[in-house]
Amino acid sequence: MRLRVSDNHRFVVREDGAPFYYLGDTAWELFHRLTREEADFYLETRAAQRFTVIMAVVIAEHGGLQTPSAYGEFPVHDNDPDRPNEAYMQHVDYVVNKAESLGLTIGMLPTWGDKWNKAWGDGPEIFTPDNARRYGAFLAERYRDKPILWILGGDRTVETEAHYAIIRAMAAGIREADDDQHLITFHPQGQQTSSQYFHNDAWLDFNMYQTGHTRDRDAYRSVEEEYALTPPKPSMDAEPGYEDHPNSFKAENGYLDAYDVRKSAYWAVFAGAFGNTYGCHDIWQFYDGIRKPISVARTPWRTAINFDGANQMRFVRALLESRPFLTRLPDQSLLVSDALTGTDHIQATRGASGAYALVYSASGQPFTLDVSKLSGETLTATWYDPRTGTANRFDAIAKTGTPTFTPPTQGPGNDWVLVLDDAAQNFAPPGQR
Repeated sequence: MRLRVSDNHRFVVREDGAPFYYLGDTAWELFHRLTREEADFYLETRAAQRFTVIMAVVIAEHGGLQTPSAYGEFPVHDNDPDRPNEAYMQHVDYVVNKAESLGLTIGMLPTWGDKWNKAWGDGPEIFTPDNARRYGAFLAERYRDKPILWILGGDRTVETEAHYAIIRAMAAGIREADDDQHLITFHPQGQQTSSQYFHNDAWLDFNMYQTGHTRDRDAYRSVEEEYALTPPKPSMDAEPGYEDHPNSFKAENGYLDAYDVRKSAYWAVFAGAFGNTYGCHDIWQFYDGIRKPISVARTPWRTAINFDGANQMRFVRALLESRPFLTRLPDQSLLVSDALTGTDHIQATRGASGAYALVYSASGQPFTLDVSKLSGETLTATWYDPRTGTANRFDAIAKTGTPTFTPPTQGPGNDWVLVLDDAAQNFAPPGQR
């Protein structure tokens, strides 16, 4: 399945122009830590939960060159990117093929960032511009006909000219080998974005930013900044706060939960992102309750895979796909009242023609809208529940004035989406098609 950037440069679409909702999961250690049977269970579960992209690293950060895979293999011989290990790569092949059979795309990171900038992590630095180009070409040729998105970088800052040269060379190697068949992006360090390094590079098809693992991070501001850039490129949060992650990396601050990951998702897509990434602190490292966790973990991954937040991500995808997708734009000017901050923040989006509007109230706070931007004479109003995906139509209203809407419940954990539709459009209920 080939993906490309939409004609308006705001979304990613399938080859035939149909919308592609990027619902990603950060499974960084997938190739490195899991057996084939475990990978089957993981991928089958995520496919059933309606994820579309699985993000995984060929040369992993944590022990990627020091600790063998579940089958006793290393990704390359003697830490040399010019000597890939065929036995290791055959396991990667298996996972890629299994994902393809389930309709999933692999967001493949050729390497984690500590292998070209060991600011921290295990390292060692093994890449130069020359071998990065050859390594990128090797991978791109191998997966030329597979459902792949290429994600360069790996949570590190581009600090030197050598770093720039390595990333650009790897991108060039991929482009040469796959004849422009797959999209390429860059995963940056926390509180950074690919656009600050590579926005004007032709190989960068869409932007990724990382808002990180702090509760109520105002991630929507990052999207707004990306949306304003020229030339326009699709953008998304590649690493928001993970479910079951210590808030701001400190257990004494509590742990992020389903409510936290919902807020990150709805704030981002309503602010203009073309999709959203979910992450779970126990999943990315595939903590099994036996081996020492890479970072503080407390739930074995086979249990964590069914956390509430993971199961609720399908509802944001379903909502966005139930309305005209490729003409949606962010529009905070719909709000007459204050958009508020922190856990109370309210974010709005609408169809470009005014056929519908979606307003996310993260803690059920009431808000007042200017409905003049919507089309039609009569609007249907529905409350959509991000916890359950249920839609409860409550009124039909004349499109006049500046009405105030009060969600069914209020307070932290009580997030709601107001769906306003031009009644003449006869849309399906929100979340259905």
